[in-house]
Amino acid sequence: MHASPSSISHEPITANRRPLPVWTESGLASWFASTTVHGGSKQPYSVSCSYGRVLDSTPTMSAILSADDLNDFISPGVACIKPVETLPAPPPPNDDAVEYEVVLDGPLTSIATNEPAQISLTDCLACSGCVTSAEAVLVSLQSHSEVLSVLDQAPGLRPRQEHGRWQVDGLEDSEAKLFIASVSPQTRASLAAATGGRIGEKVAGNMIAQLLAGESGLKTGGKHNNAFTWVVDTNTAREACLVLGAEEALSGIEGSGRATKPILSASCPGWVCYAEKTHPHVLPHLSRVKSPQALMGTLLKTTLSRTLGISPDRIWHLAVMPCFDKKLEASREELTDSVWGGDGESGRGVRDVDCVITSKEVLMLTESRAIDFFNLSQAPITPSQRALFPDPKLDRFLFPPRARKQLEPAAGTSGGNLYYTLQYVSSQHPGSRIESVKGRNVDVVEFNVVAVDGKSLFKAARYYGFRNIQNLVRRLKPARPSRLSGGRPVGGTRKQMEYAYVEVMACPGGCTNGGGQIKIEDPIVTERKGLTGKPGPLEQKEWLAQVDEAYFSAEEPESEVEADAGESRAPTASVGGISHSYIRDTLTHWSSITGVDAERLAMTTYREVISDVGKNKPSETERIARIAGKIGGGW
Repeated sequence: MHASPSSISHEPITANRRPLPVWTESGLASWFASTTVHGGSKQPYSVSCSYGRVLDSTPTMSAILSADDLNDFISPGVACIKPVETLPAPPPPNDDAVEYEVVLDGPLTSIATNEPAQISLTDCLACSGCVTSAEAVLVSLQSHSEVLSVLDQAPGLRPRQEHGRWQVDGLEDSEAKLFIASVSPQTRASLAAATGGRIGEKVAGNMIAQLLAGESGLKTGGKHNNAFTWVVDTNTAREACLVLGAEEALSGIEGSGRATKPILSASCPGWVCYAEKTHPHVLPHLSRVKSPQALMGTLLKTTLSRTLGISPDRIWHLAVMPCFDKKLEASREELTDSVWGGDGESGRGVRDVDCVITSKEVLMLTESRAIDFFNLSQAPITPSQRALFPDPKLDRFLFPPRARKQLEPAAGTSGGNLYYTLQYVSSQHPGSRIESVKGRNVDVVEFNVVAVDGKSLFKAARYYGFRNIQNLVRRLKPARPSRLSGGRPVGGTRKQMEYAYVEVMACPGGCTNGGGQIKIEDPIVTERKGLTGKPGPLEQKEWLAQVDEAYFSAEEPESEVEADAGESRAPTASVGGISHSYIRDTLTHWSSITGVDAERLAMTTYREVISDVGKNKPSETERIARIAGKIGGGW
């Protein structure tokens, strides 16, 4: 669920309304980030809603958020006590009584009437049912303004190769950093649709690279004319995640920190945060494989730190994603070097991803530097125009001669975890077929890999959207033992969960419909398309179709010739164009560079987040100290 200008208003919540629904991280965190002035000062907005419905619209909100259809809300998981706290009504006036009010300081005030209770942003954050205070602070530090601020801190570090050894210029300035960026295919598809002209996500990716690293992009402005040394495609990390995810789903090993069947995909941070805060019983089922964003961050920082001989906190990694929840993922303590490079415990480590901006924020970034994104060059940055990555094998992995293509449209627009796993299972059993059955809506689909003899080999499903997710977690809820001697267990699902793997995504329709994507009602789109009036459901559907078309586009210019043809990027034996052996060889090579086990580098953990509603809360000083501790040490 994603918040938008249509979901926020200045109207207070009245005390006689039903309880406030619990917002997800994607909604409240993204709204909080958009209403936070650079530097951390917060705007005192109030939220107005009734149970299950979001009221009114506020056109003065930041343009970073779009007006989405919020009919896929999460039902209350934590009681919001603020709306029902009211003072007793004052007694009726008595004309016979003579009343005097003694005021020592300040103006005279009349007896207060029974005003409606108001909920500010601070009140909402106080219960930890949605976004914690620490998360809110960390999210507020991730914006296009933060990108420009960091770029202007000091001249960037400049790696160079001399006599076969790598040197880094600029280390004498403690504020100087090496800038790297990774871009998701969903972001490229969104910007491709906004650009128009039937360009594909590959061309839009070229334009983003020109913005971040090209001569006519960010380098033309700012205090130090800094730009990003490398801009990589998260599809490279996605391929590794698909291979690791398929191996995990087919592994018969459970326990010892491994996921329990049925395995639930965990690349969607909105879903992960929801599970951690409201349904801890599903945490053992979450896939331990990192998301492509997280895996790419670990790969870049560990490799560059080891090969260049610099501290990880001198490397600044920007991720461009379709989802506001990715900002929360980047803030997870589990995704720091204190975990993959230390004792495996969460602590004050250096984050693998320093900042996340969304597709919309790319346009805000260009606007801040007076750059017209749509007039940027559509030509790719050639190998001769960029610095070589310090490790030749990883350079070829991160910058293949030909751009990686998406899987088939049947894989969906969220990376294809389920589709690839099904294809992998089918490849292990020649002659098998994949059958699918649609559920009660388009975002629920069941799959079954069936052998030649009709025997079921592997059952899986896809659950998108929080209404469907609620049904899924309800089926996974364990039964409670009866208090009566010999009594049957209470609760739990009546139907056995037969799935071995479930792909779970918070957004209906998948990641191309993420909350950070450009929407058809955004001014930049309405102006470019010459639309008048508010787009209706049909126009929105057509817009999403254009984004999906750009996502699956696979145009390959005939003039593009694969370099180094003598060296094959991957063996021919593959599934969906992805070779298990090539990915495994790359992961092994990465592990040898870092000296850290590949499983520790590529896997992560989860923890239950307990609400503090009705509990003794820390003092304001303690709370600020904790937040400051998270910001320090590379945060």
